[in-house]
Amino acid sequence: MAIKDLFKKIDSYAAVIRGYRPLSEAEVKELDAYYRIGTTYSSNALEGNSLTLSETKVLLEDGITVGGKPIRDHYEATGHARAYDHMLTLARSDRLSISEDIIRRLHYLFYNGIDPETAGEYRKGQVLITGTEYVPPAAEEVPAYMAAFVAEAAEKQGKLHTVGFAAYAHRRLVDIHPFQDGNGRTARLLMNLILINQGYCVVSIPPVLRHDYIAALQQAQRKSHPSDEAFIELIANCEIEAQKDYCRMFHIELPAR
Repeated sequence: MAIKDLFKKIDSYAAVIRGYRPLSEAEVKELDAYYRIGTTYSSNALEGNSLTLSETKVLLEDGITVGGKPIRDHYEATGHARAYDHMLTLARSDRLSISEDIIRRLHYLFYNGIDPETAGEYRKGQVLITGTEYVPPAAEEVPAYMAAFVAEAAEKQGKLHTVGFAAYAHRRLVDIHPFQDGNGRTARLLMNLILINQGYCVVSIPPVLRHDYIAALQQAQRKSHPSDEAFIELIANCEIEAQKDYCRMFHIELPAR
């Protein structure tokens, strides 16, 4: 399906979902907890975290650690949950403007339990991404790249479809790789910040799609004929699945098409 048709489908589903809002306070609380756990699990699992969905749930809800699992995996889960909570607060503000401060704060909250000295700080050295020929910019170039990114985002915001804009923001942040570690998770938090702010559903990229996710990013980053199409399509399809899941939970009938 063409990307423009995916966007039309997303918007038709979004219109149905919005017709059932606002949710009750209790329903919002339940939904927030559901996505907080699910997104924390999936985003960390994409990066090799060993905690299962049920282990992530027990850790975040009951504070119980899992015997035999690396302590770093627990810190990644609790840190991501803190960053997710902050992202949700920002997303529910009236007007969202992407800034370096927002991005750095999301990274800080995620990474502070792992390495307080580098949390929220731009990297000081070169990073390499295994399995790809793409090389992120040199460390000394990161501040200029980040300033250019937020300026470009301000220009694109409102001109692109929200899902396309969210995919763009995710991809550009991963391109720059401004932090020593945690770039992918910060990028996915930024993507969901944009989506939630505009009334769309939270996108979780399931670990089963890890290969497709990496391959789509590589297509966008290749030197010869780079293309965002596969990545935007993947994010759009994940949004559609999120909308279907939302409707399943609230017994909402979606149009057959």
